[in-house]
Amino acid sequence: MEKNMNNIVRLFALGGLDEDGKNLYVVENNNDIFVLECGLRYPISGDTLGIEMIVPDMSYLVENKERIKGVFLTHGHDDVMGGLLYLLKQIPEVPIYTAPLTALMIDRKLKKEGIGKINLHRIRRNAKFKVGNTHIRTFGTMQSIADGFGMAIKTEKGYVVYSSEFIVDYDTRRPSFVFDITAITDIAKEGVLALLCESVAATREGNSTPYHRLVNILEPIFEEAKQRILITVFNQNLYRVIEIIELANKYNRKVFIYDEGLRNLMADMAKLGYYHIPAGLEITSAKFKNDDDNVVVILGGTGDSIFQKAHRIANKEDEIIELRHSDTVIVASPAVPGTERQEAAMENDLYKEADHVLTVDAKRSYSMHASIEDLKMMIYLMNPKYYVPVKGEYRQLIANANIALNMGYQADKIIVLANGQVAIFKDGVLERKYDSVKAGDVMVDGKDSLDAGGMVLKDRDILSTDGVIVLGVVMNHATKEIIGGPDVQSRGVIYLKDADYIMKEVGNILENTINTMVKEKKYDNLEARSIAREKIARYLAKETGKKPMILPAIVEINIKR
Repeated sequence: MEKNMNNIVRLFALGGLDEDGKNLYVVENNNDIFVLECGLRYPISGDTLGIEMIVPDMSYLVENKERIKGVFLTHGHDDVMGGLLYLLKQIPEVPIYTAPLTALMIDRKLKKEGIGKINLHRIRRNAKFKVGNTHIRTFGTMQSIADGFGMAIKTEKGYVVYSSEFIVDYDTRRPSFVFDITAITDIAKEGVLALLCESVAATREGNSTPYHRLVNILEPIFEEAKQRILITVFNQNLYRVIEIIELANKYNRKVFIYDEGLRNLMADMAKLGYYHIPAGLEITSAKFKNDDDNVVVILGGTGDSIFQKAHRIANKEDEIIELRHSDTVIVASPAVPGTERQEAAMENDLYKEADHVLTVDAKRSYSMHASIEDLKMMIYLMNPKYYVPVKGEYRQLIANANIALNMGYQADKIIVLANGQVAIFKDGVLERKYDSVKAGDVMVDGKDSLDAGGMVLKDRDILSTDGVIVLGVVMNHATKEIIGGPDVQSRGVIYLKDADYIMKEVGNILENTINTMVKEKKYDNLEARSIAREKIARYLAKETGKKPMILPAIVEINIKR
């Protein structure tokens, strides 16, 4: 850590660089820490056994919690706010700043987890305020969820600006989605030291608008469909949900929202005055009937839950929705990283049960991230001294860097970082030497976190590939005589019927190990199990080529005379 803290700004990421998700960026203005986002990413199917999510290693924040002035969550997507509960369990008092819709989403998550009141501050999308001694500005950005914003942190040598996700659409009339160019130009007039800009769609030509709109793709389907329409959509893509509801209203179809989380989100939108479902359009769960034809069923969900739900419906295992061959099924929820296998399996089963299955092509309907021309506009308007691509895989970071390069920025003014790598600015000038902080992955299994290199994941990997052998004996505690067993159980190791001799020999190894140690007066329960485990492992590797998990048990009991 620098001792002289005059006009020193440090920028780094604990997650979000060279990966899709798990975003967490840190801006240190002299001695004050500002955290931008606190997200998760989903594990790639089959690679992290039993892991539900991956969050950043936040040990740096825990160690420096007294210096944290605020955690800013720019919108309500899992990749930027899904790791918040994990942070709060370590730093319960940390101040959180976010817009009203995201705040309601956080409140609901806290209630579900049984977490009490936190230090939560609701801020407007276009606001000026101070946190500690630092001036902060927010500016509205248009993205797939309402209430999104970017932010600017004022330093002595200009603003550090974080774009968040954004596209530019001048046609939207919903204030909670509007992109505020006026605020951006105001910030630029005061000077921008560094611009941190998203990279997810940095390889995509042109502008994202108007290709982000789904209505042009869906309308012909709504016109032609004679029976019921089922459509999958991610809860957090509220822009797309509203498009579907408005189309249903136009074609005089009722709407049934099949997901409690999505119904809650739409209630939040109404509560805040952002959007109201047209009166009389929505069917409640109590009034929904499977034989109604003139209805649009919106299958909502998050992560891979939406694919699991559609999979249940396709397999006729769902309690509410019964899929019919006459249904038109639209998959408007493209697979997010880590869910590709589930999405493919879901589509496969849907095709078996419904005559009309259509998938929205990602090449025709863009995700609401900044494409090349959007990024150029942001760079042009902000005119930053330094440009920092963030939020994306390495190829996307480089593509984003090349955009700035092609706009005339010199290579020494473009900063491509790795997670944990620290860019240091002294008096507004980038230091040649980069610092580093601890960064990595933390695996979250249900409500518990597991170290990425810990024994739990290693054990799960062994179980999935080489199986397990459980064996045990019962001993007389006083005489050390074996009075029961050995009993050997194998799962996932040996499938051949004529391999009984192997299991018998495994039992013999444990028994002989105990008897030898007793005879030599060296018997110790723990050491006997350890020696037997090593001998059995060598024997099984030689006989079967496998290295299963071996769990020997020696139960010692007192026998009354």
